[in-house]
Amino acid sequence: MTDFLRTPDENFEHLIDFPYQSNYHNWKDMRMHYVDEGPKDAPVMLLIHGMPTWSFLYRHVIPKLLGAGYRCIAPDHLGFGKSDKPTDPNWYTIARHTEILTSLITSLDLKDITLVCQDWGGPTGLAQAVFMPERFSRLTIMNTWLHHAAYEYSAAIRNWNENWHEGGRFFREKPDVGALMVLSAGLVGPGVAFPAISEGKTIAGLTGEAANVYNGFRAPIHNMPDQAFNGMRKFPLSICFDNYDDGNGAAQTHFYNTLLQWAKPVHFIWGCADDVFNEEWGRKWAGQMNASFDPLEKAGHFLQNTHGGELAELLLNRIEEE
Repeated sequence: MTDFLRTPDENFEHLIDFPYQSNYHNWKDMRMHYVDEGPKDAPVMLLIHGMPTWSFLYRHVIPKLLGAGYRCIAPDHLGFGKSDKPTDPNWYTIARHTEILTSLITSLDLKDITLVCQDWGGPTGLAQAVFMPERFSRLTIMNTWLHHAAYEYSAAIRNWNENWHEGGRFFREKPDVGALMVLSAGLVGPGVAFPAISEGKTIAGLTGEAANVYNGFRAPIHNMPDQAFNGMRKFPLSICFDNYDDGNGAAQTHFYNTLLQWAKPVHFIWGCADDVFNEEWGRKWAGQMNASFDPLEKAGHFLQNTHGGELAELLLNRIEEE
């Protein structure tokens, strides 16, 4: 039996713009949370998050897609959001996250899927289209990657990885993920965010959207034991240049090469103010896949957080043009 922690429901009671009923997929002895909104017989939008986020990231995307008649499925990886959080950091591998996502898709028997993925949602989500191509109608790729020999990792992602190792900033003091998210959204400045990110402090006195973003992304681990953070710790330490096996490097390379032959529609929507996965990489990959490419010039890495409605409209327009 896997030891795990479960975030209490009251942590999520006061979130704004996230009125969705909780659903749970049982995987072995644990629960994976997912949003499931819209008609059960409608085409599916499968919305996959990465680090350090959860399905809350798609709160501005879901209403637009529901309005267009889609069924929206937005899971939380184990260790994130409302899902259970294994306490052993060695439990977390990209292959295991991928396996659990596969089990959710097959359990719900999802078909006619439009995949929408960003960050670690790429390696875990794009794998599903390789495993089960008959279930997928199109791919939507946003600010992510798949490891392969020719991929050039940015200085920003190498620095991010280094800070989670022994002696690094986030090894010494885990960051306030709410502070990371309000800073990346431009809702507070570095002078406000950095003490919370690097010194273990919290941000007080926020209002409006800043408060909603801050509280929403802190909710899964607020007042939780330190071990509840281990899923977040492990993602940065699973990047393939640093940890090829836990990062599922060989499989990622297979997914990348296989999807270059993908014959169904592919749409790239890219936050161009991202120094982790920059616009040049996004355009290159889109060209390799004969895909559309829509740049959001002012959006950063977490484009769903700041430009959710806009990216949903871009996707819906691209689907209409197919």
